[in-house]
Amino acid sequence: MKSPQKKAAGKKAAPKKTSALPALKELRTAPSRETGADVLDRLFDVVTSRRGADPALSHSARLLARGRRKIAQKFGEEAVECLIEAVAGNARELIGESADVLYHLVVMWVDVGIRPDDVWAELARREGTSGVAEKAARPHDPLA
Repeated sequence: MKSPQKKAAGKKAAPKKTSALPALKELRTAPSRETGADVLDRLFDVVTSRRGADPALSHSARLLARGRRKIAQKFGEEAVECLIEAVAGNARELIGESADVLYHLVVMWVDVGIRPDDVWAELARREGTSGVAEKAARPHDPLA
């Protein structure tokens, strides 16, 4: 019969469930005057500058060269990974996957010709409107 120590040594320890809050505190930095929109605007400018660049030197150039279907596929993969981390409650991993989702969203915007200001304007238009009211105001799909 194996001793309890040998049994434990042969098994992987189950991950200890802890609050995500202490781990997140170390990721956060001092508040900045910069907004998330500023960061996304700069990312948009960088991705735009990579259009037509050497795909061997730039991931953005490689995605843009491969076309909209590949960009959409990568966005979908990252979105699923984001959902998995959210459901698992892995806040640290969710932050990284969220950044990946936003990056691939920006690549899609560049490919389609959407500017961040277009999205910010749509968000501003919706601001203060109930989500229920906004959805009810959309055209009704008779097949839905």
